[in-house]
Amino acid sequence: MAAALNLPKWLKDNSHLLKPPINNYCVYAPSSSTGGLTVMVVGGPNARTDYHINTTPEFFYQHKGSMLLKTMDTSTTPHTPVDIPIHENSMFLLPPNTPHNPVRFADTVGVVLEQPRPEDSVDTLRWYCKSCHNIVHEASFHLTDLGTQIKEGVLAFENDMDARTSSEIPR
Repeated sequence: MAAALNLPKWLKDNSHLLKPPINNYCVYAPSSSTGGLTVMVVGGPNARTDYHINTTPEFFYQHKGSMLLKTMDTSTTPHTPVDIPIHENSMFLLPPNTPHNPVRFADTVGVVLEQPRPEDSVDTLRWYCKSCHNIVHEASFHLTDLGTQIKEGVLAFENDMDARTSSEIPR
């Protein structure tokens, strides 16, 4: 069994690992010893415009500073933005299947816990129009590596001019 992680010491020694656009580092990856949980340290500022949709809940703990968890209420058409501030030393449990965009500000640090994905689950990265909130683009995939796949999806969108400039996707 591993020793307890001293978060302030870990940050002092490893803050260089928290790089844009996601700024996350998996300190505990899924294994039998973690019960399958992924535990990430996430720094700010980040550079995300996507809304992540995960079929399992996500647990947020804000260690330093405040963050804004932008979510979308999918019971309305178009979807309605709902902002959830999470302040220093606060925690929040996000229900499954909630589109969310974690906005992290400079010099902030949080911890996020995620459950392993069921084998048939699909994660989605979704982008909304900033003015009308219609869906502009989405990409779905089976998540196997939280440390790399979200970042790859965000960068693919940023490098795809057609995806960034297309109109609402058909439903």
